[in-house]
Amino acid sequence: MIKRELYQEVIFETIKKGATVISKDVKEAFERSIATETSSAAREGLEKTLKSIELSVEKDNPACPDTGWPIFYFKVGNECKLEGGFKALEEATREAVRKATRMGYLRATMKHPLTGYDPGDNVGMNIPDFTYKFVDGENIEITYVAKGGGSECFGGTRHRVIAFADGIAGIEKFIVDCYIASTRAGAICPPSVLGVGIGGTANVAANLAKEAACLRTIGSAHPEPMIHKIEEDLYKALNSLGIGTMGTGGDVSVFAVNVEYAFTHIAGIAVATSSNCMVARRATSRINHDGSVEVLDSPNWFDGR
Repeated sequence: MIKRELYQEVIFETIKKGATVISKDVKEAFERSIATETSSAAREGLEKTLKSIELSVEKDNPACPDTGWPIFYFKVGNECKLEGGFKALEEATREAVRKATRMGYLRATMKHPLTGYDPGDNVGMNIPDFTYKFVDGENIEITYVAKGGGSECFGGTRHRVIAFADGIAGIEKFIVDCYIASTRAGAICPPSVLGVGIGGTANVAANLAKEAACLRTIGSAHPEPMIHKIEEDLYKALNSLGIGTMGTGGDVSVFAVNVEYAFTHIAGIAVATSSNCMVARRATSRINHDGSVEVLDSPNWFDGR
């Protein structure tokens, strides 16, 4: 039995790490891009951002002033036993979010969409957001994602239904058009990690796009050759646009393009995009059934798909 006191503390520490420390794959993407970027302005932007991130770790401060939506992904073993069950897990998560907000790791950015009421603790209707995936085993993996307001609200998420007759070319054109429009909106902080969802209903495609942007590690490849080819083609196409760091112009406009898909209805193909800003904040912890805790480099969300 995994005790509530333990998982509540692990959730808090996962939030703290996700807010203050960028993942290894994101840091390596910065370093590769700095080494290859030929635009001095874009390279300087990447260098200063990376330095700022390093100072965030040193000073135990948020890596970005926009601490985003508190989003949680739970990968739960089918035999996992949690004290209090899943209702207790969700309440413990809310308490961890409140604590992280009080301590300054999260800013109070969540408010009522119509009245503007702000509880001051980032907890309200349907927030934090919870997504579950059930797998074999007795352990639980907790991933915290900070999805930034700019990358989500200001053009970073888009969708359309593509006709089967337009095929892959139509899908890719829509995605390129989306990314151009998103960067022109001025708030998605390129070079982005671009997630793409293909198929399913509109909300299924949008969720897949968000998960692809936030949970796939930079440099990972979809295991199906046709999907991976789309990832490679889009990565090359978007980096050829010359958008660069924060739209200043340059060689690196995206760190990665990650595509996930669902089967779809014969009526058409829902396609969605979701941009994750260059800081791409996330953190994952695993609590084993014996109470031991591991900090993971990857959410492993798509293992086995």
